[in-house]
Amino acid sequence: MKKWMQKLVDQFEFDWPEDSTRSPETKSDFEISEDRATLLYFIDTYNKHLVEIDSQPVRKVREVLDQFAKELVNPNSNMDRVLFRFRQFFSSYRIDEYTYVQKTFDDFRGIIWDFIDQLSEDLCAEKKEDDEINKSLEMLREAVEANSIDSLKNQARSFIDEYMEHQSNREDRRSRRMSSIKRNLALVKKQLSDANIKMRKDHLTNAYNRQSFDEQLNQVLKMTDMAKTPLSLISLDIDHFKKFNDTYGHAVGDYILVECVKMLKESFDCETAFVARVGGEEFNVLLPGKTIEEATAKAKYCLSKIRGEVFLKDDLELKFTVSMGIAQYTGRENKETFLKRADDALYESKNTGRNKFTISNPKNLQVRVA
Repeated sequence: MKKWMQKLVDQFEFDWPEDSTRSPETKSDFEISEDRATLLYFIDTYNKHLVEIDSQPVRKVREVLDQFAKELVNPNSNMDRVLFRFRQFFSSYRIDEYTYVQKTFDDFRGIIWDFIDQLSEDLCAEKKEDDEINKSLEMLREAVEANSIDSLKNQARSFIDEYMEHQSNREDRRSRRMSSIKRNLALVKKQLSDANIKMRKDHLTNAYNRQSFDEQLNQVLKMTDMAKTPLSLISLDIDHFKKFNDTYGHAVGDYILVECVKMLKESFDCETAFVARVGGEEFNVLLPGKTIEEATAKAKYCLSKIRGEVFLKDDLELKFTVSMGIAQYTGRENKETFLKRADDALYESKNTGRNKFTISNPKNLQVRVA
C-alpha cells in the first residue's frame, strides 16, 4: 500500500477482523484500492470542515461518514451500492448546507436593509421639511420685493415661526435618528462579530478552526521572517479517540474533545499561543516566539497534566492520552514543509506507542518519550 494510503487508513483506527493476518500496529499487509482510498481521503477532509446545521448536526453527519468509511475499507462491500448511497447522502447534505448558509446571509442582509430603509425614510422626511421651509423662504423674499410693510411683517412673522419649529423638529429627528442609528449599528456590529467568531471558532470546543489556523499561520510566518524570532508548532491528536465514540457514543466523544481543548488552553497559557482544532480529534498549537526547547517543556507539562486527569461524565470515569509532534520553523522552509514536519513527527509518535511527543528537525526525527 502506498504510504499516503496507509497513513490515511491508520487515521480512521478501524476495528479490524480478529482473523486478519495484518499486523495491528502497522496495518502493513492491509490492501485497499486507490479509488477507495481517494474516497476515504475525501470523507476524511470533509469530516474536518463540517458546518453545524439544525437539520444535519455535525455529530450525526460524522456518524454517517464514518459508516461510509467502514464500508469503503470492507473488501466485501458492493462499491456501486456504496457510491449510490453516498451520492444520495452527499447531495442531500450539500442542499441543507447551502440552504443554511443562504439563510444566514439572508438574515444578515435583512438587518442591513432595515437599517438602510430607516435612514432613507429619515432623509426623505427631512428633505420634505427642507422643501417646505425653502418655499416659506421664497414667500418671504417675494414679500420683501412687494414693498408692502404689512405683507412683509406678516410673512416675516410666519417664516420665523415656521423656521423655529423646523429647527426644533430637525433637532428632535436628529436625536431620534442618532439613537436609532446607534442601536442599529450596535446590532450590525454584534451580528458581524458573532458571524466572525462563528466562522473562526469550532462550534463544539471553542478552539479556533482550520481556516483560522491557516490565516494565523500565514501572518505569524511573515512576522517571524521579518523579526527573526523563533516559532514552534505542536501537532497532536487524541489517542484511540474512535474507541470512545464506539464504546460510549458520540456524546462522550464530544465531551472528551471539549475537555482536551480546556487542558490545552491551560497548559499553553502564554498569551500568544494559538490552539486550533484542525480535524476530528486533531489539534495544532502555534507558539510564536517559542524555541523548540520551550515548546518541548510545554509539551511535557501538557502530556503529564492530561495523563493524570480523570474526567467525569455522567457515571463514567474517563481517561485519555495524546500524541504530539513538535517542529521549530527554520526560516528556510515554506509553510507546507513546516506543517509536514510537525505532522510527520506526530505520525512517528503514534506509530511508536502513542502517549508521547516526537521532535522534528530538518534532517531527521528524534523520538522523545515524555
